[in-house]
Amino acid sequence: MMKNTTQAQSSSSFVNFCRKLSPKRKDSSAEIQPNIHDDHDKNKDLEAVFDYMDANRDGRISPHELQKSFMTLGEELSDEEAEAAVRLSDTNGDGMLDFQEFAELIKGDDDKEEKEVELKEAFRMYIDEGEECITPRSLKMMLKKLGESRTTDDCRVMIRAFDLNADGVLSFDEFALMMR
Repeated sequence: MMKNTTQAQSSSSFVNFCRKLSPKRKDSSAEIQPNIHDDHDKNKDLEAVFDYMDANRDGRISPHELQKSFMTLGEELSDEEAEAAVRLSDTNGDGMLDFQEFAELIKGDDDKEEKEVELKEAFRMYIDEGEECITPRSLKMMLKKLGESRTTDDCRVMIRAFDLNADGVLSFDEFALMMR
């Protein structure tokens, strides 16, 4: 569990670092806002950041190059953290990040945020007004709107399968777990 936490923190630090390097920044602490650039501009930004980090210009970012890039901005990244950040996105197993792997890592973080927003919107569709959770009654009503007729008891059984705290309803966290 500790290893996964370190890897997740490394990935998050890595993504935040790359965002700081974006050449279109007015200040180095701002985050890239979605929909400001079109896809072409975003790709150019990513290429510029990748080129900056690829110190030896071999088309790949090593853990050592990643570490040096962090130091340039006054941030520290241990050997273990650098290796974990690269390992998380290294799909071809060469121990380095090529541009495609780098782009997927950066874009993946944005996708995660978008999915969270979509999940919250979907969750709100299943709850009754004034409620904060999905009840058997609200689930039954939504399923009916979707053309699937279920009894309240059927809905209780459905909820029970993902109801981690056994309170008879689904919180957002339980709903999100169910949808993943």
